Amino acid sequence: MPGSAQPATIEAVHHGSITSVRPTNTGTAECALNKGAPVLVPAFLAGFLGSGDEIQVPLGSNQAGTEIHVRKNAASRLIRELYEAPIGYVTRPKEGKRKELFVAAEVRASGLGIRAIHLPCHVLRDYFYVSDRQREWRNQPTLYDVVRIPQSASPGELRLSFKIRQLELQKEGVPKTAHAVLERAYNILAQPELRACYDALLHDPDAPALFPYGGFGSLLVSGDRSRDGHTFFATRVLAFRPETRQRRFRAPLRKFDFQTKSAVYSDGRRKLEVLVDQAAMPVVWDQTWNQWKHLLGAKVEIDATFIRAGKYRVKSGAWNLIQWESALPSRLEVKLPNNLQEQVESARRTYHRFGQYSQALDRIRARIEREPVEKKELDRLLGGLGVPGDFDVAQLSWRPEYDPFFYQQLAKRARRLYLFREEYIFDAGGVVVETPQLGHATSKEDIRLNRNNVAERLGFLGRIVHGVNARAWVKEVRAKLGEPVDHPAAAAAVAPEQP
Repeated sequence: MPGSAQPATIEAVHHGSITSVRPTNTGTAECALNKGAPVLVPAFLAGFLGSGDEIQVPLGSNQAGTEIHVRKNAASRLIRELYEAPIGYVTRPKEGKRKELFVAAEVRASGLGIRAIHLPCHVLRDYFYVSDRQREWRNQPTLYDVVRIPQSASPGELRLSFKIRQLELQKEGVPKTAHAVLERAYNILAQPELRACYDALLHDPDAPALFPYGGFGSLLVSGDRSRDGHTFFATRVLAFRPETRQRRFRAPLRKFDFQTKSAVYSDGRRKLEVLVDQAAMPVVWDQTWNQWKHLLGAKVEIDATFIRAGKYRVKSGAWNLIQWESALPSRLEVKLPNNLQEQVESARRTYHRFGQYSQALDRIRARIEREPVEKKELDRLLGGLGVPGDFDVAQLSWRPEYDPFFYQQLAKRARRLYLFREEYIFDAGGVVVETPQLGHATSKEDIRLNRNNVAERLGFLGRIVHGVNARAWVKEVRAKLGEPVDHPAAAAAVAPEQP
């Protein structure tokens, strides 16, 4: 239950009564106290502070944005206490003892003893899911009205309307707050789970409200601290700043999941997720692309602001917090390669030919399942089975997770190329290398352990793991083969990516 009592003990806390609040030149404010050193607070929080307020911060964290608790002076009627803290995961909505829906935000590394922030769903609704935070819910224009789009609009139509409205606001010269409202409305409607949540709230204002992206950021709320001091019961969200960072990288189209109205790119290594619509990535796709995308070598360039996200999932009988970064829809740019349509048609045509010559290819697959077969021998066999000579037999072993860059670099150095099951074996002047898959960590046991002296007979020089840095991998391959390092060529071989 919320109350006014302090916890029994508070250790390592700097606290005092505010005597004055003075703005600084760095977007912060300095609060002078009746005892001890002054305290820095964010400029937005400073607007709620005044003389006589009691402030507490963990000792040694006198920086704006860290954990701050404020008890307002006796003259304050609207706000009794303020609390700003870095939060982690926010739970899904659940029902409390009073039948009220709420979520709980985890306070990370609290120095004040507060472990969680209790947030009623209507408090989330009135901060994240409204266009005007000063109006009551029943008097709100809808977020669809803000973006000027009907509720039935597709993701692509939604983005186009958002971009048009952005240009209109720029031409009108409106305050920055109007741009922020438009962006917030779009980011809610462009994320399917949040859009479904908002649509449910339009139907029933008391429906469960989600904390966008599962939390992670700095949260400022007003409310009351519990009697035991471990929970802060929020009555209003005053500000939330999510954890974000800018990323730019190239994403293989073969790793997209193509859906009817959108496509999802997931990168397990970087723990990234990008949701794109056909306005953000202007190429017409459909779900049939998933049948042959593994044959597509094209990559798109993604430049986006990513927001930290998370969700609990059951794994091995235990709940585990899965964290990733999700691209913010309003700040996503996708650049297509110039020859994308040509690559798409080539992949689609190859997939068709796999079906056209399926019987002959099945016979070849059965052969390479039993034993390694050199590519030239496979080409000869395909010709004897009536398959045209321009068919690339190497595609038989290709998988969606394989990276064409590694294959191309090894193939151009190989004296002989063998296909074996789902792998490639390259004889490159004494070095035997295999599957061109980023991060693939296996190797032929017989070769690696030199069983029956097979490594010695083949001239095996060592194992090179693909790892993350493709340039470093190329350099190591050249060193193993005794090639002079061509620095300009190595630099041009891989497009630059930001971590």
